[in-house]
Amino acid sequence: MAHIHFIGGEKGGVGKSLVSRLLAQYLIDHEQPFLGFDTDRSHGALMRFYAGYASPVVVDSYESLDAIVEAAIAEPAVDGTQRCILVDLAAQTQDALTQWMDDSGVLELAGEMGLVLSYWHVMDSGRDPVDLLKKLLDRFGARLNYVLVQNHIRGDNFDLLEASGEKQRALDLNARVINIKRLHEAAMIKIDGHSSSFWSATQRTDDHALGILERQRVKLWLKSAYSEIDSLHI
Repeated sequence: MAHIHFIGGEKGGVGKSLVSRLLAQYLIDHEQPFLGFDTDRSHGALMRFYAGYASPVVVDSYESLDAIVEAAIAEPAVDGTQRCILVDLAAQTQDALTQWMDDSGVLELAGEMGLVLSYWHVMDSGRDPVDLLKKLLDRFGARLNYVLVQNHIRGDNFDLLEASGEKQRALDLNARVINIKRLHEAAMIKIDGHSSSFWSATQRTDDHALGILERQRVKLWLKSAYSEIDSLHI
């Protein structure tokens, strides 16, 4: 049984690509087979940081999106281990994705073929992600598995989410909630500036690498993020 993970949130700047990169590194470190698909035509994170595992996909092309499901069905497991499919959704792609899913009967086919579909809704502490979560839940209800990702790199106060009632509504639909802790900004800037995977950022020792304590902070941050992902049993 393959598991397709759509990492989205619709709003730009909430950290969708960061979560996609974290998931990719988590799967690599846990020796779990996966394929990545990147919908960002201009600066796709999976294509940039994990090119050996990712392919581009055009979100407004049904044939291109079809390749995601075809890949999941063609080889759902590798050496007996479930394979994950990661789909990094660029901002403003949810409408096109929803139209493809509706017109193609993706959710119905997934049930027939034994595919698991999860939508990771990445959130900062603002109002827009709450409104977009409402839209997502209104549209799909109990037909999708949800992971709410509270990204503390983009804000620490999620009171708007708590007060909205949408978090409880998602929990009532068996959604899971994880938190991504803040990482010191200077370290993230260096990692992004050198297009480093999270693994290489913790290992490199040349003149352009992170300092010893910066690497240590990244290692601790990864450990915390991995603990959150562990709780999902993906």
